[in-house]
Amino acid sequence: MIKGLYEKYKSVIYYVIFGVLTTAINWIVYKLTYGVLGIPNVLSTCIAWLLAVIFAFVTNKLWVFNSKSFEKEIVTKEAMKFFSARIVTGVLDVAIMWLAVDILSWNADLWKIISNVIVIVINYVASKFVIFNKK
Repeated sequence: MIKGLYEKYKSVIYYVIFGVLTTAINWIVYKLTYGVLGIPNVLSTCIAWLLAVIFAFVTNKLWVFNSKSFEKEIVTKEAMKFFSARIVTGVLDVAIMWLAVDILSWNADLWKIISNVIVIVINYVASKFVIFNKK
């Protein structure tokens, strides 16, 4: 029974695990660049996003959506779709952080969490149904 549930929800379980790790990378890099190094908020958000997206592509491809092909054409197609979708949600993340932190002076830590939750949900839907879908 547990094995059956695991198999049924394997991609969701892995997405949550790697999503937490991706979020941790995003969060840690943001805190280091913005909080420790004093890099401006938007640039810190962009740096954190880029490193998190690279990590997410590899983990999503290999473990979450079990796309094991390394043929140049397939990897290129997946990477282009993945990064295109992530650019859209990355812009959303930056816009949320800019509005909440720079314009409204709300708590950066709280809004980084809120923004990441919104982005994670959108990214899962895009990855499952557009990027790594098996036709």
